[in-house]
Amino acid sequence: MSLTGLLTLGVGYLLLLFLCALAVERGWLPARLVRHPAVHLLALGVYASAWAVYGSLEQASRSGFGYLAYYLGAAGAFLLAPVLLVPIQRMARTYQLASLADLFAFRFRSRWVGTLITLVSLLAVLPLLALQVQTMGHAIHLLTGAGSREWLALGFSCLIALFAILFGARHTHLNARQDSLLAAIAFESVVKLGAMLALGAFALYGIFDGPADLQAWLDGPGHPVQAETHPLDPAHWRTLLLLFFAAAFLMPHMFHITFAEPLGRRTLLQAGWALPLFLLLMALPVPLILWGGQRLGVDLDATGAAYLAFGLSSSWWVGALAFIAGLAAASGTMIIISLALSGMILNHLVLVAHPPIAQPDLYRWLRWLRRGLIAAVVVGGWLFYRTVGVNHDLSTLAVTSFSGMAQCLPGMLALLYWPGANRKGMVTGLLMGTAVWLLGLWVPLLSEHPGLVILPPGLEVLADEPHWYVITLVSLAVNVLTFILVSLATRTSAGERAAAEACSVDAVVRPMRLPLVATSGVEIKRHLARALGEEVADREVDRALSALQLSPLDGRPYALRRLRDRIQANLSGLMGPSVAQDIVDRFLPYRQDGPGATEDIHFVESRLEAYRSRLTGLARELDGLRRYHRRTLTRLPVGLCAFGEDGELLMWNDALAELSGIAGESVIGAHRDTLPPPWNELLGRILAEPHSHLYKQPVELARGQRYLSLHKAELHGEEHEPGGNVILVEDHSEMKWLEDELVHAARLASIGQLAAGVAHEIGNPITGISSLAQNLRYDTDDPVLLETADQIQQLTDRVSRIVGSLVGFAHGGRHVTGAGFVPVSMAEVTDEALHLIHLARSGEDIRYENRCPSTPEVSGDAQRLQQVMINLLGNARDASTPGGRVIVDAEPRDDWLLVTVTDEGHGIDASVRDHLFEPFTTTKPAGEGTGLGLPLVYSIVAEHGGQIDIESPPPGQDSGTRINLWLPLNQEDAESTDEPDPDR
Repeated sequence: MSLTGLLTLGVGYLLLLFLCALAVERGWLPARLVRHPAVHLLALGVYASAWAVYGSLEQASRSGFGYLAYYLGAAGAFLLAPVLLVPIQRMARTYQLASLADLFAFRFRSRWVGTLITLVSLLAVLPLLALQVQTMGHAIHLLTGAGSREWLALGFSCLIALFAILFGARHTHLNARQDSLLAAIAFESVVKLGAMLALGAFALYGIFDGPADLQAWLDGPGHPVQAETHPLDPAHWRTLLLLFFAAAFLMPHMFHITFAEPLGRRTLLQAGWALPLFLLLMALPVPLILWGGQRLGVDLDATGAAYLAFGLSSSWWVGALAFIAGLAAASGTMIIISLALSGMILNHLVLVAHPPIAQPDLYRWLRWLRRGLIAAVVVGGWLFYRTVGVNHDLSTLAVTSFSGMAQCLPGMLALLYWPGANRKGMVTGLLMGTAVWLLGLWVPLLSEHPGLVILPPGLEVLADEPHWYVITLVSLAVNVLTFILVSLATRTSAGERAAAEACSVDAVVRPMRLPLVATSGVEIKRHLARALGEEVADREVDRALSALQLSPLDGRPYALRRLRDRIQANLSGLMGPSVAQDIVDRFLPYRQDGPGATEDIHFVESRLEAYRSRLTGLARELDGLRRYHRRTLTRLPVGLCAFGEDGELLMWNDALAELSGIAGESVIGAHRDTLPPPWNELLGRILAEPHSHLYKQPVELARGQRYLSLHKAELHGEEHEPGGNVILVEDHSEMKWLEDELVHAARLASIGQLAAGVAHEIGNPITGISSLAQNLRYDTDDPVLLETADQIQQLTDRVSRIVGSLVGFAHGGRHVTGAGFVPVSMAEVTDEALHLIHLARSGEDIRYENRCPSTPEVSGDAQRLQQVMINLLGNARDASTPGGRVIVDAEPRDDWLLVTVTDEGHGIDASVRDHLFEPFTTTKPAGEGTGLGLPLVYSIVAEHGGQIDIESPPPGQDSGTRINLWLPLNQEDAESTDEPDPDR
């Protein structure tokens, strides 16, 4: 091929990749296609780097089917996704961890751990980057014969870096969804898989005449060639499987594409079979291509480029296809490696050395730093190839890279399965293992001298083994042993223990319950603005509030803690967990002046609810028991709330929510003093009381005055168990009203008995006095005596009226029964009562309006109801000012007739209103009322099965009084009325 043609082919492919990413970015492709799980599954194919296209052929030519270790190791890692990858994904998603360095820094609670992991990753990835560049350089040289292959490879590397900058560094948060990038990587996976399958098909049917011809060649002329291969020793095979197993999730680009990108849990589980299938399809053409090149007689070992056998010996398009396969594999790997490694360097080297405090434009500053680091990583890979890689084959570079990255495997396994591991052990083990790896494999890349190999006593048997094998085993053994021994010999900090619980496979995070210094989201913005600037602080806090669906004014300690955690997680995705934790701890501290911290039970339960579908065995049974008890308390028909030792509300069940009109979600996590009134005062009172009960406390709620009884139970916290208080709230309003009714009825009965006795004892003397006064008029003509006789007669009449009222009150409700009730028109009863009222000489200037309809009728005694209306109208007349109005109205309400008597007087004082139906209670001046009228009305209404209440002033009026009578409708009228029940 000509150099121009090859460059056109390569640049054209990269432009096609640009177009694919741009189509996604501009929305030219439907979202259903772009965000389909298959796209992410194909993006995982980035694992198949240039080694899968070129290095596997090189490895197969030397060790036969040993090349399969590269594919089987990664397949094994993804087959273990439920127990290995899913827990890592959970941590990465929960705490916004975008890289391996972030994860280690979070688990071992040290920024320097993240820095160390970043340095190890950088040293391990440089050979892998050089491998990608080297394959492109060799391909260009062998296809065109160009001597400037290094500079041409640099040109392609710059284009790849430009793509990574344009489509990979558009967002400041490292874990932001990048659909365009994922689509491009998925496209490259399809291209390299299609190219490899096409090359394998060409070898089988273009060079050989099908499977039969291939088998004949292998049994005949090809047999001596195959005999020259040296199959891997089983120990070497197992070691390679381990290296590639670790690389599948530890390599920066694999960690990024698997955990930092928003891959769903279900999709990750599907990858357990999808990625092995993809790798199997990638591996199948390798021996076919190898055997095709051997049949053509290409000297594979001379060039180390068996992948170009067809390009040298067959049609030009076969070589072009091989070049595109290599370019697709190399470019995808370089793009993701540059993105992942630039983020690690930024978060754990640059920002640790230069914290982003008070940057004028933090987002822009971080974005340009990332872009510069992406370019630096790609150029660094090219420089490593230019100075080192040209002197080594692909296998040496790959094994060196994977062996170095495997030094993080002990720390990763301990992170998941060994809570006792600590920072000192991990760092010491990693340093020791990395030192052995550097001296044995990495440093020799820089010179022609073999690496330093020091065999521990007892391992002399390894002296004749391959160099890479010995160094890998010794480095990992030193790493693991040092890690275990130092961790066992040193203490683990409280922070590491908490992080270990969060990172363990069966993690149930148990954060501490402490109040923040900041008291609202608005105040949190003000505190963070000192570190991040006002614009960044506003955006980050608003982003966290939106994710949690909280209000900026929410001051609940629980809500503020969740907001703080979310902000820290978001900042971790922006600048790494170490820097984010430092900023949050410094500018959003907890208060230390309150009681000691206790476990946040409500948060633990919310996490258990989120993960309950994943529990199995005894854990599932225990969680079912917990949920049953929680449901029992939540649906208890009695109000229940629970407070922690620090006064924070932990539970607010459904019955209490219905009684109070306050949803539990809006108050859970609030401090007792910040609850809406009257609950803050009422619950505070029972908590402060030495006694455990408060009975029938009057409380004004939205539904009116209620009488609540409270019962307190103290939970004394035992060792490692939280304490607090549980309060039961019972609504005893109905009981209180019933008791009042009974007391009132008993009082009426006693007054009735007294009234009957008084009437009997006073009646006869009063009658005698009245008779003597009347006789006196006929016995004298003395004006003075006659005047005295008239006064005596008036006074005896007055006493007689009082006695009559007493008699009427005493007998009220005793002589009328429901069997004697007849249909009564309240309009007619009111007219007769008004006629009698008009006969009185007082109140002639009061205007009366009878608005009662003639139908429907009530069931009752007309005479007794007339007595009720006379009393009510008389009271309304006496309370009205001259020229005032008294309105009588009625309207049906379901089975009732609501009769109202409304005046425009001065109203009734609140202190008297609740006692008006008690005997001898009156608002009239002394000598003008007995206080027996309304009790008599109450008695008559009760005997009719009705109710009476008073509104003073009535709704919509500034003064006056309204008496409401609820009287049962006549049965025929009730059946024809279907209006709603009265709200009593």
